[in-house]
Amino acid sequence: MPELICHDSNAACGLAASRRATVKGYSTKAIHAGQEPDPTTGAIITPIYQTSTYIQEAVGVHKGYDYARTINPTRVAVERNIAALENGAYGLAFASGMAAITAVMSLLKSGEHVIASRNVYGGTFRLFDMVLTRQGLSFTWVDTSDLASVADAIRPQTRMLYVETPTNPTMVLTDLAAASRLARERDLILVVDNTFMSPYFQRPLDHGAAIVVHSTTKYLNGHSDSIGGAIVCNEATHYEWLKFIQNSSGAILSPFDSWLLLRGTKTLALRMEKHNSNAMIVAQFLAKHPAVTKVNYPGLASHPQHELAGRQASGFGGMISFDVGDGARARELLKTVRLCTLAESLGGVETLICHPAMMTHAIVPAEVREELGITDGLVRLSVGCEDAEDIVDDLATALA
Repeated sequence: MPELICHDSNAACGLAASRRATVKGYSTKAIHAGQEPDPTTGAIITPIYQTSTYIQEAVGVHKGYDYARTINPTRVAVERNIAALENGAYGLAFASGMAAITAVMSLLKSGEHVIASRNVYGGTFRLFDMVLTRQGLSFTWVDTSDLASVADAIRPQTRMLYVETPTNPTMVLTDLAAASRLARERDLILVVDNTFMSPYFQRPLDHGAAIVVHSTTKYLNGHSDSIGGAIVCNEATHYEWLKFIQNSSGAILSPFDSWLLLRGTKTLALRMEKHNSNAMIVAQFLAKHPAVTKVNYPGLASHPQHELAGRQASGFGGMISFDVGDGARARELLKTVRLCTLAESLGGVETLICHPAMMTHAIVPAEVREELGITDGLVRLSVGCEDAEDIVDDLATALA
């Protein structure tokens, strides 16, 4: 793994050598990478540096920090931490997941073409289809689980392959190693949205992806109390441009949200194991329930890409979608649950349930939703860290 260094200021950089040698296992990295005890007080938790500017000894002479939009010690710590979790060289933190995706798309120029997974988060679809097309980019929506279709969609102007895996909410997977080979052969930038799996279970850079994006709002934060986004990459030219965009656009993660995110990643390994084990129990229950017509969860042997899921990830995650047949039944279920909370978002310690067709993917045209399998009867479940028996009991009562 490349050494994690901060290219903005030597004063802000690197783990101390004595501590760097101890950062080996994943849980250890989650707790310690990018963070040092406060040199002034010895505080073990990275402080919230709630400042807008820094004193300079003379013009251009400072401690590596000049203006807080450009660099902030709390944000530097979380950027290095997330880069370590993704086995990446460079990390950047943004005000939201959509801000991070917008920054990544700035790598492209007007007239260039993107191939994107046909089933992505509704906000990503809205950005690509309704905003970036006005700026001269063009998009082809492809089932990226079928790499022959991806290859057929490549044009002379194609510069990027944008993949969400598993997809939101139908849980379709893309073979990351195969997609990376295709991207290298055709000189494309492979960007992977890794929000659903988190870097605990899946690390796309290890499979050859160029750039990883996250909504840190979700599993990385894990407590439903912060909005944020992140980019991780290995190529210095990508990092330098994205850092320039981060500073130029100003869509930075605030010091407090950076601190909340650092708090969240410390328990990432613990939480993801619980999400995973709970989701498996819930998915198995749903798969046997007579009121459920279909369950989408890569951990089930019935999932058409179960083998791929086990090959490119170390777990199956906490996201499930299931179909109850029609919209009326779905609405009745969502009205009846008590422990499962009807809400947007995912990845928190509490179980959240939603109706994609009317909530997260309402912006997607109805005919496209139907084609993708986002039916009126489809329900999405972000399985939390409660006792699995309580989650199952709540769903059983509501389904009855």
